[in-house]
Amino acid sequence: MNEISNASNAVRLALLEGQLVTGQIDRRVFLDGATQLGLPGPDADQAAQKFMAIGANQTALRSRLRKSYEYIVVGAGAAGAAVARRLAENSLNNVLLLEAGGDDLRPGILMTESWYLNQGTDVDWAYEATPSAGVNHRSIKHASGKALGGGTSINGMVWARGHKHDFDSWASAAGDADWGYRHVLEIYKRIEDWHGEPDPERRGQGGEVFVQPAPDPNPLAPAFLKAAESLGIPVFEDQNGVMQEGSGGAAISNVRIRDGRRLNTAASYLYPVMDRQNLTVLTNAFVYRLLADGNAVTGIEFEWQGEIHRVATSREVVLSAGAIQTPKILLLSGIGDRAELDRFGIPLVSHLPGVGRNLQDHPIIGSALWEPHEPMVVRNNAAEANLFVKSSADLATPDLHIFQIEVPYVSEVTAQYAVNGAWTIAPGLVRPASRGFLKLKSIDPRAAPEINSNFLSDPRDLAALRRGMQLARDLGNSEAMKPFVKRELLPGDRAGEELDNLIRDGATSMHHPTSTAKMGQDDASVVDSKLKVYGVDNLRIADASIMPDIITGNTQAPSIMIGERLAEILTK
Repeated sequence: MNEISNASNAVRLALLEGQLVTGQIDRRVFLDGATQLGLPGPDADQAAQKFMAIGANQTALRSRLRKSYEYIVVGAGAAGAAVARRLAENSLNNVLLLEAGGDDLRPGILMTESWYLNQGTDVDWAYEATPSAGVNHRSIKHASGKALGGGTSINGMVWARGHKHDFDSWASAAGDADWGYRHVLEIYKRIEDWHGEPDPERRGQGGEVFVQPAPDPNPLAPAFLKAAESLGIPVFEDQNGVMQEGSGGAAISNVRIRDGRRLNTAASYLYPVMDRQNLTVLTNAFVYRLLADGNAVTGIEFEWQGEIHRVATSREVVLSAGAIQTPKILLLSGIGDRAELDRFGIPLVSHLPGVGRNLQDHPIIGSALWEPHEPMVVRNNAAEANLFVKSSADLATPDLHIFQIEVPYVSEVTAQYAVNGAWTIAPGLVRPASRGFLKLKSIDPRAAPEINSNFLSDPRDLAALRRGMQLARDLGNSEAMKPFVKRELLPGDRAGEELDNLIRDGATSMHHPTSTAKMGQDDASVVDSKLKVYGVDNLRIADASIMPDIITGNTQAPSIMIGERLAEILTK
């Protein structure tokens, strides 16, 4: 079966654009294909000119790499694409953007319903944590995007900005009010292109980031909202409006999908400016380490096209490689705990014991399944409704994030209970108390670090997820969901230790690692409020690793915001 047989016209057009950029097709073939897909002639011609210009420009820039750039950005993901775009908007800045993965204009990335099939492929770093007791000595897999767009190329496309309390807490930790909700909200409003219920106080229009409520959702999604309402959970028009300023609620998911196509940060931030002569984007460029003179970063060492390159910076290097790769690069470069660096004979640049520590992630439980009367058609991202709720009334913010999912979401253990067409209600924990860490296993830059996620190591997390599982079951067995239920598959009447084991067996990662190079003022902090690495000149970090504590929700939106915030700092 043709891989794109079910693809939307928007996906097919993007594939043509990718082929034009890389020279696989010429202008005439593109125009013929674009017009057959319904693009008006003038628009097709404009698109052809744009993507041919991108291809020609990037080919030329890559053929004559400079010895030095004002800014070097490592990682073209959520934050890195935003930083690079903003820096390149100033024609006086020559910007080099390095991405370890390849191009993103391919069916598996662009098509929305099968996004989870990217896991374990060549566009996924495919990390695995060491086995831990909290998940019955299982090894948790951690997917991480490895392509233009980074995680935004393989994630579930949900746009969850975070709770007001998150950002006010960050501002307190950083000692900087500009990380507080009031200022962060202005960043979000500036970058958003919101296509939902108007809310001028909280949502923006006309920005780079197209967002909308999941269009034409599966009937399971509105039924899920009715089920939530029947349990006393308020339902909102927008999951990112006033709902993120209070005690929680349920809503149709905000998604980064348009006309059946994923919109990653490459589409929103990079392609519009990749015809600029001051932005060089290298794919398949694997960073080895930072170059330093004393405590000042002077450049970067990376492998590209089979050769080792050492490129200097006249201003700064920005690490946006994500919460796993960023601390690994820091450690390989002599920035981290002295004892760990000594263990590998790495010369010390700055003793920062917090590098790689404080690892936080969202566990999500694949142990609540139902069999429908008949198979359902998967739409959008297959997770079109979600809710936030407190597991305990005395909490300051919601700590449970529960998704309706139109496919069987399971672990390798609970997969045995799934049947064809089963659907899921998956409780996730977005304010976990458990903390993990990562460290080097080798000085080989291509070796993955040792990841200790320590899921459910704190008993408070298991207690919260017991409540999440009960709520998932109440939702799934409610009157509103009866039209979609032939029988309950999991968890059934399991209770006590049996339910705890099912939670541990069903625990997986939402793939939201954060906080391994956290922003703050204590001894465990790695960057200050301006995202400058302590004790190191010319080096900043902008990605989820700087979060003082993990966000209440998916990490895509706040990571982009972090990139925009650093761009504000650097361009003032």
